[in-house]
Amino acid sequence: MKGSRWACWIALPLVVALWAVVALIVSTPLLPSPASVLQTFWLATQSGELPHHLLITLRRVLISFVLAMALGALLGVWMGRSRFANAVLDPLLVLFLNLPALVTIILLYVWFGLVEAAAVLAVVINKVPNVAVTVREGARSLDPKLEQMAQVYRFNRWQRVANVWLPQLFPYLMAATRGGLALIWKIVLVVELLGRSDGVGFQLHMAFQVFDVSSILAYSLAFIAVVQLIELVALQPLERRASSWREVGIAHA
Repeated sequence: MKGSRWACWIALPLVVALWAVVALIVSTPLLPSPASVLQTFWLATQSGELPHHLLITLRRVLISFVLAMALGALLGVWMGRSRFANAVLDPLLVLFLNLPALVTIILLYVWFGLVEAAAVLAVVINKVPNVAVTVREGARSLDPKLEQMAQVYRFNRWQRVANVWLPQLFPYLMAATRGGLALIWKIVLVVELLGRSDGVGFQLHMAFQVFDVSSILAYSLAFIAVVQLIELVALQPLERRASSWREVGIAHA
């Protein structure tokens, strides 16, 4: 187990080393070296430009993520527990699952204008179906014996949700959370590129206009680093805690 904790740090240095070698060989501004990208990152950080746009993007990601998870989880539980709701809403779910994010973003900008609400709503609409599908499968697999136990002990609705449903749904919620972050930040960047005047996506668009690859990589790596930090500090510990009971069960088997 100890060796596996450090194994994840092998690939990244190798990629950076390969990048540095290839950049040295081709020697073109279209493939700057890691040192050049790091310098661009440092200058943008010192000027305050990078933190400003990064925080704006992260704010949009957070708002969109919370709304999408809440709405998607409620919809998924409802569809998983009600055959009628599932029959009525499943065609719409399939429709939105296959609707390209770009189409949703463009339509909302056309209908509501280039405003913040349209940007956030576009991200939420694209993420809710994914959360709903994942949570629906969890709601369908709830143990009926635990439901009977809850009835025997006369659990009220809140007790049933907190003590029976939520522990069983937690792995599905974690899967939706991890997949959600990976999808939402990508959609947010597209939203910013198409219709906002701030954020990392807007900065990437501006850098693209002048083929400033160093800035493109600097802003991209900064945002990826933040998302990876969230993964390592928050999501992975939660997932390990959620699955620890399985490891204990295997150890005693």
